[in-house]
Amino acid sequence: MFLTRYFSEIAEAVGSLLKGMRMTGYYFTHHKEIITQQYPDNRATLVLPERFRGEVVMTHTDNNEHRCTGCTACELACPNGTIKVVTKFEVNAEGKKKKAVDKFVYHLELCTMCNLCIEACPTDAIRMAQTFEHSVYDRSQLTRILNKPDSKLQEGVE
Repeated sequence: MFLTRYFSEIAEAVGSLLKGMRMTGYYFTHHKEIITQQYPDNRATLVLPERFRGEVVMTHTDNNEHRCTGCTACELACPNGTIKVVTKFEVNAEGKKKKAVDKFVYHLELCTMCNLCIEACPTDAIRMAQTFEHSVYDRSQLTRILNKPDSKLQEGVE
């Protein structure tokens, strides 16, 4: 009883090993497609998937205009405080005070690339970029101001 179970387990293990080796041998002899990429040698030809999440960026037009209204929905949606929206009040031509973005601070070292801030943004002001090489020697270089200097809110965005 004991010996038959022992030898049957050995036979089952050898069968499983041979099954795996057969699959490995098949892929070794039948080259269909190369999946492994030789990074960093292929930087010029590297193609990332469309859904790759690299870092948060704020899009600007050619006129240095952005779509961020300063609603702080992205800041509230972030699970670990990666985003901080600093707002100010500007007086428009009619003399009314209106909230505007002073600084859009993004802490890349805290970001988990979860995409929750992008989903929460009602004006599509921010998006995920395809950049992924973020190695630095000083952690302070990973804190970024996403809005460009002297950028304004795009016309028609409320």
